Amino acid sequence: MKSPVVLTGGTGYLGAHILNQLLEKGYEVRLTSRNPEKTKNEAWIKELISKYTDKLSFFAADLEEKGSFDEAMIGAKGVIHTASPFKIEGIKDAKKELIDPAVNGTENVLNSVDKNGSIEKVVLTSSMASVYGDAIDIELHSEEVFNETHWNTSSSIKHQPYSFSKVSAERAAWSINSNKPWKLITINPGFILGPSLTKRSDSTSIKFMVDMLNGKFKTGVPNLYFAVVDVRDVAAAHIAALEAENASGRYICCNATKSILEIAKELRLQAPDRTNKIPTRQLPNWLAYIFAPLLAGFSWNYLKKNLGIPVRGDNAKIRKELGVEFRQFSDTLLAHAEQVKKDGLLKQ
Repeated sequence: MKSPVVLTGGTGYLGAHILNQLLEKGYEVRLTSRNPEKTKNEAWIKELISKYTDKLSFFAADLEEKGSFDEAMIGAKGVIHTASPFKIEGIKDAKKELIDPAVNGTENVLNSVDKNGSIEKVVLTSSMASVYGDAIDIELHSEEVFNETHWNTSSSIKHQPYSFSKVSAERAAWSINSNKPWKLITINPGFILGPSLTKRSDSTSIKFMVDMLNGKFKTGVPNLYFAVVDVRDVAAAHIAALEAENASGRYICCNATKSILEIAKELRLQAPDRTNKIPTRQLPNWLAYIFAPLLAGFSWNYLKKNLGIPVRGDNAKIRKELGVEFRQFSDTLLAHAEQVKKDGLLKQ
C-alpha cells in the first residue's frame, strides 16, 4: 500500500499502536482528530512529531460532522478507520453515546472515501461483537466456534448496546462499499489487552487491568470467558490487511479463550507484587448474579446468556491470509501490568 494513509482514532488505545507501527514502516500518515492542536501537544505525539517530522500530518475531523473527513482524503491511498466509542458500563443514552457516533462516523468517513477517487483500500476496525452478541449465540450455529460468516443478531439498543453499535456500523460499511471501486476489509478483534502507548485511562481494556490489579475483584470473579488478543497484534493485523493484495472480507482477530479467573491466575505470575489484590477464586453463579452487576456493571440478562459459556473465535483465516502471528498471552499481561504501574494508575 502506498502513502499517504488516513488514520482515524489514532490517539486511542488501539489507534496509537496502529499509528506507531505505520510510522515505523515508513508510511506517511494523516491523523484526524476533533482538535489537532490539542493532539499535537500530547507528550507521546510530540515524540512522534520530532522523530517523523515529514511523515505525520494532522487534520480536523469529527465523526458526527458530514464532510469533515474530505480534506484528509485528498490524494490519500488508504484509510484505517478505528475511531468508535468503546463503553460497556455507565451508559446513560446508548443512542447518543454509542450508536450514533459509531454508525454516523463510519458513514461520514466512507462517504468521504467515495468522494475521493484516489483511495484504494479501507480497513475498518470492527469487533467480534459484530460476530456475536452473547456467548450463548453459538447455539444458533452448527459450528462450535465463531467465524467470519457469523453475524450478531441478538444485540439491541437495550441489550448489549456496544455490541449493537459495532454490528450496526459494520453492516453500514458493507452497504456503502457495495459496487464501489475501493476495497473494504474489516478486522474483528476480541477483547483487546496489552500495553497502552498513551497515559489515557478511559479505555475499557485499561480499566479492566487497573481494576484487576487494584483489588476490585479480590473477593472473586464471575465465570465469564473472553476471546483475548494483544493490542500490538491487532494493530499489526490492520496494517497487514492494508498491504496484502489477497485480503478480502472480514477477519476475526483473537488469540486465545480465557476465563476471567484464568486471566487472574496468569496475572498473578506476571505481577507478583500485586498478588494480594488479584482474585483467586471464581464466584458460584448465584453469587455472580448478586455481585457482578455491582462490581462490573453486568446485567442479569447478560449473565444469563454468558456465564459458563466459553467464547471461541476461529483465527485460521487471519493467520493464513494476512500472516498474523499472535504473541504469548503471558507477554501481553506482563507488558500491560508494567505499563499501568509505570503510568501511576495503581493504588499504593
